[in-house]
Amino acid sequence: MRIVFMGTPGFACPALEALQQAGHEVVLVVTKPDKPRGRSDKPVPPEVKRVALSHGLPLLQPEEVNAPKVLEKMREARPDIIVTAAFGQKIGRELLAIPKMGGVNVHPSLLPMYRGAAPISWAIIRGETETGVTIFKMAERLDAGEIISQVATPIRPDETAGELTERLAGLGADLLVKTLEAIAAGRASYRPQDPQAATRAPMLKKEDGAVDWTRPAAELHNFVRGMTPWPGAYTFRAMEGGAQPLRVALLAAAATPGDPAPGVAPGTVVGADKTGIAVMTGQGVLQILRLKPAGGRELSAEEYVRGHSTKPGDKFVKLETSGD
Repeated sequence: MRIVFMGTPGFACPALEALQQAGHEVVLVVTKPDKPRGRSDKPVPPEVKRVALSHGLPLLQPEEVNAPKVLEKMREARPDIIVTAAFGQKIGRELLAIPKMGGVNVHPSLLPMYRGAAPISWAIIRGETETGVTIFKMAERLDAGEIISQVATPIRPDETAGELTERLAGLGADLLVKTLEAIAAGRASYRPQDPQAATRAPMLKKEDGAVDWTRPAAELHNFVRGMTPWPGAYTFRAMEGGAQPLRVALLAAAATPGDPAPGVAPGTVVGADKTGIAVMTGQGVLQILRLKPAGGRELSAEEYVRGHSTKPGDKFVKLETSGD
């Protein structure tokens, strides 16, 4: 099949590689423009761009994918179908009408659950034990098209959003190739989504990573996992003498369920040794296993306790901040 592939981050790369290996003709790759990152503000190419260039594939990086010049390039490419995977821009009606078979999307959830930009993170944050990948026929409404195929997989108890993303990317790539074979052979079936079962997975912002210590430990364990690696879960360590609280990123944690502790405020350290930093929550204790102080390197709990004099009675607090 002649395919226009649209994708941007690492999640989309296995799908593009799989299309190449399956012998499809990728006539154009569309991805977002290079984006400045880091302190140097140097433009960094999207992961999909790197894969496309490694295969010598035609590449387009528009600011607006529905612009007239892009539509013209699409018509020149004469695709049979558009394939999107975490592209990051809305595909308009005119663009979707160009390929004779329309478009399909690789979405990392069991639709209609978790429609939106961050389905993997939200599934973990909300304590789901299962997720998967859906290939659906693209429609104008976000993630609402007819389902063509799905595959489910358990979410591992300590799996982070980054680790799950990597697994789902591979599952999605395999499912995409099989689904395109079914479409080409006329064997594909199309099932409407149930709008009543739909849930949302909105885009996450840096400030969304602020830890609320009044929540139960089990929920905070899921929260840290779902926020890792981006936007990252963080808190602030209260300092003695009215000094400015210090920002700390939480990278790994474990939960010990239990009842609220009378007289111990959420966010209070109740234990600190080589096994972890035990912090009281609204219900139970969260054991911080790995963390990163602002401006410092990633540390184990043992390293942090040894270098930052952490003891019972110390406090972690939530502050109003942009998360920068």
